[in-house]
Amino acid sequence: MLKWSIILLVVALIAGIFGFFNIVAAAVGIAKVLFYIFLILFVVSLFMGRRGRSM
Repeated sequence: MLKWSIILLVVALIAGIFGFFNIVAAAVGIAKVLFYIFLILFVVSLFMGRRGRSM
């Protein structure tokens, strides 16, 4: 998921260089959403991983 965020940010940078500002806005918006989802899932996996082996 982080990979897709980075790819969309690169697409936004390239589109910005060529002046396609509508594509930039869409790509950046999608990249932000994917990045926040990645962060939430990462934090959840950190906490769930610590509870896995309690004996």
